[in-house]
Amino acid sequence: MFRYTKLTLLREIGLWALALLFLAPFYFLVTTALKPANELFTTSALAPPINPDFSNFVAVLSAKGNSNVLMGLVNSVIITAGSILGLVALGSVTGYVISRSTRRWSKAAYYLFLVAIILPGQLGAVPLYMGARSLGLTGSAWGLIILYTGMLLPLSIFLYSNFFRGLGTDYEEAATIDGASKSQIFSKVVFPMMAPATGTVTIFAGLIVWNDFFTSLIFLGGSANQTLPVAMYYYIGSLVSEWNSIFAIVIVSMIPILALFLFAQKRFIQGFSGGLKG
Repeated sequence: MFRYTKLTLLREIGLWALALLFLAPFYFLVTTALKPANELFTTSALAPPINPDFSNFVAVLSAKGNSNVLMGLVNSVIITAGSILGLVALGSVTGYVISRSTRRWSKAAYYLFLVAIILPGQLGAVPLYMGARSLGLTGSAWGLIILYTGMLLPLSIFLYSNFFRGLGTDYEEAATIDGASKSQIFSKVVFPMMAPATGTVTIFAGLIVWNDFFTSLIFLGGSANQTLPVAMYYYIGSLVSEWNSIFAIVIVSMIPILALFLFAQKRFIQGFSGGLKG
């Protein structure tokens, strides 16, 4: 039977204090973004806004040209979603084949993908750009989706293959006896059981693609398909010390990826703990 002791109370107080400590930056972020210009430097950073002003958010979302944050937000959503779909589709199938194969090449392929995770992607920026330009993929959202899918595919395969290795073959054998084909076994039996791995791939890939500045700047530079980090770069570069506007654009950039994490956090925690099992 659970007993509420003094030690339990101290633990709860410590956890609440730690939570408040981690939430403090978000408090400053929101309060500063809502402060009008006349309150920004005349009131304490701890003080909430006397007259909350949402004009900073309106200005951020109505910016034009290279600082078009709204279009950058839409492009980032499209590119991130497309990359995640490609990584889940290709990573799950490849990871399943590698983990279920008993041939020597499967183990060699697994370690090759592991090496590809360690190598920094910036090493291949020049040949990748030359190849993408020759294929007409630069300046295109589809080109960047293909690029991100290829760059992050080793990570996706690594996570999926580790999960498949920890999954027994009982359900697959039962489905085979019932007359199911290999594609039916994977799509209707195996893949639904891999929801934790899918959640992990979604969160990891989503964070990397959403926050990436270097790749989108190089491959989408000068086009109308620039992503949110690039639009933020141009927008913030036009500001001097307008911290309320700067914090407003930071909040706008955080909302989609924070919503994705809150939606998939349970699967992410399960997948991350399981994905580390070799």
